Amino acid sequence: MNHVRATRRTAAGDSAWPSSSTSPTSTSASARLANSTANARGSASAADQGVAAAGLAQRAIDATGGLPVTMFDETPSNPTEAMVSKATAHYRDAGCDGLIAVGGGSSIDLAKGIAIAATHPGPLATYATIEGGSGRITDAAAPLIAIPTTAGTGSEVARGAILILEDGRKLGFHSWHLLPKSAICDAELTLGLPPMLTAATGMDAIAHCIETFLAPAFNPPADGIALDGLERAWAHIERATRDGADREARLNMMSASMQGAMAFQKGLGCVHSLSHPLGGVKVGGRTGLHHGTLNAVVLPAVLRFNATAESVVREHRYARLRRAMHLPADADLAQAVHDLTARLGLPTGLRQMGVPEAALEHVVHGALLDHCHKTNPREATADDYRRMLAESM
Repeated sequence: MNHVRATRRTAAGDSAWPSSSTSPTSTSASARLANSTANARGSASAADQGVAAAGLAQRAIDATGGLPVTMFDETPSNPTEAMVSKATAHYRDAGCDGLIAVGGGSSIDLAKGIAIAATHPGPLATYATIEGGSGRITDAAAPLIAIPTTAGTGSEVARGAILILEDGRKLGFHSWHLLPKSAICDAELTLGLPPMLTAATGMDAIAHCIETFLAPAFNPPADGIALDGLERAWAHIERATRDGADREARLNMMSASMQGAMAFQKGLGCVHSLSHPLGGVKVGGRTGLHHGTLNAVVLPAVLRFNATAESVVREHRYARLRRAMHLPADADLAQAVHDLTARLGLPTGLRQMGVPEAALEHVVHGALLDHCHKTNPREATADDYRRMLAESM
């Protein structure tokens, strides 16, 4: 479980939160946070139990220079509307006026959910992207500072959050008003990350870099960032998984995570339109399938599907991916991803993750409605999604 820490207002009036900035750094995260909150009046901080046990959340709180702090400690691994509501009540009761998220993507996305719910009226679903909600999220959203302790989601530099609603849908919420005011990306904070979580979050970064590079929108800067991030992640993920104390590997994975999310403002595709509804599937009576692992599992099938996309062929995108990954010119990209996933010790099929075949039709329906569906380089039909899922089982 995760938890949220909140600092209370210490004076009347508007908060003096920092303007947006991103800090990929080996400099102390505590020092960076001290600078970012120097003029703040109060905040709320989200972190998971592992982060708290390691003392990282307390270090962040200590670095705020004495701001009064409260904590919410009930965030699930996949943030839900119920927990956003509960945390928002906690935030309001404590008189908070901002958020500090310390942890992985779940903590940061939970904080973004609070940023909406604490400052906007009506049901959370009103603000979901597929419900036309992006334009309803205003600059009233609570300000957020993000300090990632995993390297994969990149939520710290992204304008969106993924939340599971009460009706079971796992939906995206997107607005530039959700972009953290500061992102403090310190690879030192990932040194204690367990091997399997290192691998799973790292594959999330790889999926982001590959998929956004293949999105058909014209955005050469995003393409360059994605390819550089992919090269870093592909070269260092096994090292980081094998030796968590490898600082060079950790720094490159942190950079790749940040780069993937910076680039995916261009768009994602079928990998994510599948992994989002898959993340809402209940296994053993609860949701909790890891997003990065799901991306790794479905990525090979999506790569096979996208190989004939007009923009992919015209712009030699698979050849450019191979060069970034330092693969032979005739390498099978889908097989290379599958083999890497296996070497990392992650599941290579949905069946291994406990996904029942009975849930697949629901996943197909969700994929067709997902906001990432429209930015895939090749249009996918329901039957296409069924085939991709069958290949991924």
